[in-house]
Amino acid sequence: MTQNPRKAALITGAGRNIGRATVLMLAGEGFDVVVNGSSDRAAAEAVAAEARALGVQALVAMGDVGRRDECRRLAAEALAAFGTIDVLVNNAALRPQKPFLEIGPEDWSRVMAVDLEAAVWLSQAVLPGMIAQGWGRIVNFTGMNAIHGYAGRAPVSVAKHGAWGLTKALAKEFAAQGVTVNAVSPGPIAADDDEPGVENARSGYVAKVPSRRMGTPAEVASVVRLLVSEGGAYVNGQMLQVNGGAET
Repeated sequence: MTQNPRKAALITGAGRNIGRATVLMLAGEGFDVVVNGSSDRAAAEAVAAEARALGVQALVAMGDVGRRDECRRLAAEALAAFGTIDVLVNNAALRPQKPFLEIGPEDWSRVMAVDLEAAVWLSQAVLPGMIAQGWGRIVNFTGMNAIHGYAGRAPVSVAKHGAWGLTKALAKEFAAQGVTVNAVSPGPIAADDDEPGVENARSGYVAKVPSRRMGTPAEVASVVRLLVSEGGAYVNGQMLQVNGGAET
């Protein structure tokens, strides 16, 4: 699968883990990439350098996607650099752990802003270009929080359920314009900086996964690659679970 090198993808939360793996997976397919991070510019620059080594252009666009004005600025920078954004991957997320009765308005609003509303504002910014060219791909991330719900993570579960609802609504509204919108739901995924033996330390969690191991960021990114490819054009409004067979 070789993409037109003029296609460009914007990936939020791209400095590490699934975001980084997605940048490199799409760069390997010929996509120019916009690498977004919120605070760690060094990490974003390192990912961009890895992408350039694969022969594509890479723009580092720092910004807090939990703010609507920052989403609009970030999208404007990306559009100015590449003319259009063909692929949007809404990966950035917060997953704080806090008892429900201790959650304040600021706690709630912050998670909603990053985990849900960012996908709204960024989608609004890039959809006009996708519609004009008759081709576009949006991938939102949900996760086990959206499927199971977890004690101490009420705002995350609500926001991720909202991302799933947004996915289905946009998929129906823009399918006729050549735009697909899907969601990816990762299970337990190893982090870039996990120490050797981390699976043993999380054996109780891993034991619930039929595959008996944690997934890798690259395995999640491979599903994103399918969804944004020409071969994935008839997959729309779906939530693909990458969780080793964990009970849903």
